[in-house]
Amino acid sequence: MFLNEHAAEGAARFGVSPKELTFIGGFQNFIYSYINGDSKYILRFTPSTLRTWKGLAAEIEWIRYLSANGLSVSEPVSSMDGKDIEKVQGNVIDFYVTSFKHAVGRKIGYPECLGNAMLYEQCGRITGRLHELSKRYKPTLRRHTWKSNEYLLQAQNVLPSEHQPILQALDELKAQLAVLPASEDQFGLIHGDMNVGNFMVDEVGGITLFDFDECQYSWYVEDIAVQLYYLLYVYGEDSKSERKAQDELFVKHFVRGYTEDGRTMPDGWKDHLPLFLRLREIIVFVGMHRSWDLREPDDWTHDFLQDSRMRITEELSLIDEFF
Repeated sequence: MFLNEHAAEGAARFGVSPKELTFIGGFQNFIYSYINGDSKYILRFTPSTLRTWKGLAAEIEWIRYLSANGLSVSEPVSSMDGKDIEKVQGNVIDFYVTSFKHAVGRKIGYPECLGNAMLYEQCGRITGRLHELSKRYKPTLRRHTWKSNEYLLQAQNVLPSEHQPILQALDELKAQLAVLPASEDQFGLIHGDMNVGNFMVDEVGGITLFDFDECQYSWYVEDIAVQLYYLLYVYGEDSKSERKAQDELFVKHFVRGYTEDGRTMPDGWKDHLPLFLRLREIIVFVGMHRSWDLREPDDWTHDFLQDSRMRITEELSLIDEFF
């Protein structure tokens, strides 16, 4: 449903020639990069079935607030008409177009991100500052809550019938989350998908966050659990000792960064961490079935899906056996 003509029209709204666009992928959106002058930018096309205009406007308002208060983020760029969001009409669905400055620095992928104490401290530092700002944030437009996360809403439509136990586990987990305390010190607007794929690191180790597409109202510990999950899930059930060492290293240095300048960790975060690791596991499981062809998975994917299903249905998180 997304055609080249849609990309061309969206680019024109931001003063960009289609020839300047370079497609760089995207899990839920269609993402392009382009150069304007000496600077690099991102052009994002979001299906209207995925987000509302108000939801996108709330995302951009949140990013501008964070930037104005000193957090290093990929800032929004206005269109030729001075709009934050442009709408391109399609034949079946529409596409919302937004643009952002390209984050400075480079990505730190696998295996470089594993066992990287300095990186984990920086992750804690920027997460703590983001949560501190969230507690003071007074938006004019509100994002959705964790209950309306797109992956959770689509789980029933995406997963094949043989994964009914996954849906049952999700329902039980949602019931557990729904009764958690949600004070202002524990619950607020979070990034929602903070991981090594969604930030750049500059030459002195500073982090610039981008991709706030999953920002939502949830417990602050979810932002912590997401980061930890993507550092642990690469270790299979036969590598639990390495997983345990990674968990301990991350927590030690993340907490050091998070609590800098007198900040405190969210109340009950350690007790709630396994719940949100389980939530992220289900989201990843759903996302893989939605976006990947799993009819002939490679060996790692096959083993991961098998282990992941086991953990989800047995209500285990990646760190349960470490307590």
